[in-house]
Amino acid sequence: MAIDPIQLTKQLVDIESTTYHEAPAGEFLAEFLAKQGYSVERQPVPQPDPSKTPNGASGPRFNVYAVEQGITPDVVLSTHMDTVPPFLGPCREDADFLYGRGTCDAKGIIAAQIAAAEKLRAAGVRVGLLFVVGEERDSAGAKIANENPRGSRFLINGEPTDNRLAVASKGCLRVELYAHGKMAHSAYPELGESAVDKLLAALHDIQALPLPVVEGIGDSTMNVGIIKGGVAPNVIADKAEAHLLIRLVGPADETQAAILKAAAGRCEVNFSLKLPFIQMRTVEGFETMVAKFTTDIPSLTNWGEPFLLGPGSIHVAHTPDEKISKRELLECVDLYVRLATQLVS
Repeated sequence: MAIDPIQLTKQLVDIESTTYHEAPAGEFLAEFLAKQGYSVERQPVPQPDPSKTPNGASGPRFNVYAVEQGITPDVVLSTHMDTVPPFLGPCREDADFLYGRGTCDAKGIIAAQIAAAEKLRAAGVRVGLLFVVGEERDSAGAKIANENPRGSRFLINGEPTDNRLAVASKGCLRVELYAHGKMAHSAYPELGESAVDKLLAALHDIQALPLPVVEGIGDSTMNVGIIKGGVAPNVIADKAEAHLLIRLVGPADETQAAILKAAAGRCEVNFSLKLPFIQMRTVEGFETMVAKFTTDIPSLTNWGEPFLLGPGSIHVAHTPDEKISKRELLECVDLYVRLATQLVS
């Protein structure tokens, strides 16, 4: 049965599924794919410690894997169900675009992959679908899936690449800093020890660190995404924390060592996520690009040779203006079909 990827995208975007809260989207997809004749598996994924997890949850979460009963897929189309917060409400549209959280990152991609899989099945290509949780945070779903590969030769991962095939993707280093002090009345700072002061001093030195650069690929970048601490302006803060994300080219070891040295004596450091910089091969007939972002590909190494392709622009992902072109969405269905067909042939 033909799938309308525009209508399916709208249905998915209407479902709130920020990271750790993906179950409603997973249930929708599992039921939808079962009705299309797939054998559907829910792969449970544990929740992380909510005390150290901004926006964490305690409810169930799971990956969705779908394939025709009894086959080993040659190619698996994969992307993620979770979105960054906040949920932006129901999907909106005009003649050319769909608007809302997940339209390009990555619910429109889910819809395009499902539509492409229907065409591939009709052409006799052995294809599977893998939709995971947690990509926007720690690739938790991909890591669980990687413990249960299904014999596929190729993995086509979907992220917004403007319908171009990525030849490289930056690595990712997530850093959490925890400072501890002693609470006191702010009129008598000598009786306390400010965790905020420790955190700010460590951040100042960490932000001054030189980061790796690779010619032809680009430089590494750092973002301080979360800072919190203290209880009131008239109280010396006894706790403070910051969460950083570094997008790396090259190995992470040297950068990790430099961060530990800069924070020594001031903050506890936790590296909660480390994904390597990767390079991929080109395929004839496809435009190419370098992805400055990180994907689940480094955590899906057991699912076959990786490729990265998807509709939409990363420049509007994670913003209030997230959108996807209807034309680009439909074009990517055919690009997925063409790429998968060329690979298995």
